[in-house]
Amino acid sequence: MMNLDEIKDNRDLVNAIDWEMTPEEAVRLYLEWGNNWARGNYVIRSKDDVSHYFVVNTWKDEPVIYFIRRNSEEAVELAKIPLPAALRKRFLHSGGRHKGVWAPDGEVKDWLKKKLEVH
Repeated sequence: MMNLDEIKDNRDLVNAIDWEMTPEEAVRLYLEWGNNWARGNYVIRSKDDVSHYFVVNTWKDEPVIYFIRRNSEEAVELAKIPLPAALRKRFLHSGGRHKGVWAPDGEVKDWLKKKLEVH
């Protein structure tokens, strides 16, 4: 798996990140893609359509960020990124400690963008 520095060093990959993609939207687009023609602007036409995005997984004791590459056939975890302790605590508190897979928003998204030097 990659780490943040390896992602940052691959500017094509950084530029391909869909910062607005959520886990729910990824399922809708890529797993239910035959039913999505009327919703949104982006339509999946084939397995060649791909998205790169981040999710925060809180199913285990320590939440982690995964960098995902998804097409209509599979989702591949390209990187597993630990959250800094203070950020992890605030994220868990803001989500009510619910287990799940979440979009990185607010402070987590800002932290990722800073680490990847995205402006």
